[in-house]
Amino acid sequence: MAQKTAIILGATGLSGGILLQILLNDNRYKKIKLFSRKSVGIKDEKLQEHLIDLLKLSDYVSDFLADEVFCCIGTTKAKSPDIDHYKKIDFGIPVSAAELCKKNLIGTFVVISALGASAESKFFYNKLKGQMENAVVSMGISKTHILQPSLIGGYREEKRLGEWLAKKAFAVFNNILVGPFRKYRSIYPQTIARCMVWLANNSYERVKIPSDEIAKLGAMEN
Repeated sequence: MAQKTAIILGATGLSGGILLQILLNDNRYKKIKLFSRKSVGIKDEKLQEHLIDLLKLSDYVSDFLADEVFCCIGTTKAKSPDIDHYKKIDFGIPVSAAELCKKNLIGTFVVISALGASAESKFFYNKLKGQMENAVVSMGISKTHILQPSLIGGYREEKRLGEWLAKKAFAVFNNILVGPFRKYRSIYPQTIARCMVWLANNSYERVKIPSDEIAKLGAMEN
């Protein structure tokens, strides 16, 4: 079996870190390239780190070579209170990555967005995610998948009080969110990461994938 090279953006984050561990243990991949601001602190012969300013990702076109690209980039208002800086991260980095995929003929691009993303939304976060999705789709990459997870569960080193309270609430309400409301259930980062890997290695027509569908596909990747 021909082994592949994958690029991960956002491997120092919750979902990206889990994705990295999955790919390091997956024999289908011979090399994992990370483009990050800081090191993940892992030593592995399959791992190649590029410590860069991700806002200048377009400067690294000659290094941005792979079979697949996984984008797990995302920030928060606490980390990026300046709106322009927030946009440069949540919109600019995924779109720059998609542009490099197009330029370097990388045929698979899988990116994490958010449930409720819409360029027509009145809410800043959802609107920005929707604009990012539209820009990525417009690149015409042959295999593009956009994941739209609900609230992501799991432990984070940083403290987010509002998110912590929401997770507590979702732990109670998840069981009553059924039928068309199932997509609003909280979802674990392990499930998201497994879904990304499954999508990269299987044929799937749908581009935008809501949270309940992420859960189903994630369960298919062992």
